[in-house]
Amino acid sequence: MHISEGVLSAPVLITGAALTAVAVGVGLKKMDYDRIPQVAILSSAFFVASLIHVPVGPSSIHLILNGIMGVLLGFAAFPAILVALTLQAFLFQFGGITTLGVNTFNIAFPAVVCFYAFGHAVKHKNSVIALCSAFGCGFVAVLLSSIMVATSLVFVEESFVQVARLVVIAHLPVMIIEGVLTVFCVGFLGKVRPEILGG
Repeated sequence: MHISEGVLSAPVLITGAALTAVAVGVGLKKMDYDRIPQVAILSSAFFVASLIHVPVGPSSIHLILNGIMGVLLGFAAFPAILVALTLQAFLFQFGGITTLGVNTFNIAFPAVVCFYAFGHAVKHKNSVIALCSAFGCGFVAVLLSSIMVATSLVFVEESFVQVARLVVIAHLPVMIIEGVLTVFCVGFLGKVRPEILGG
């Protein structure tokens, strides 16, 4: 999901940075101080999960966990993902500094979309509905992220169309894995700490 340095054009980079700056501001404003440990833990989980990655053209494939982050954090997913991506860029040169805004938006925006689309359903009393919604949340979050990465590449140059298609297709297994992981996380939290799902 990380787009490398030197790939995107200036208008795409500026747009991504501006959108991320606004969304991070909203996320910080909506985040309660007592939720900071939860945000930090999920940011750390994202950081570790995406360290193991497979390069695909100007991007890479790895676990993202933005579905579960979206359900648990809502808009606070933006600052959580920004911190993790910043550390990865400085410590391991994953992605880049100039692409930080675009990379953050491509991963965090689908998380927020899934919060509003699936956040209520994963708390449903019917466990089948809750777990199916959890799978949909994990699956759709990665699907949207891969489409947004592909769109970012296509906006730069038409020659990236094939690479953009490859990015989406290569993430199909990740979508399924993330859906299953989200089901396990939601199922576990529903049993031991259901109040966390209240977000």
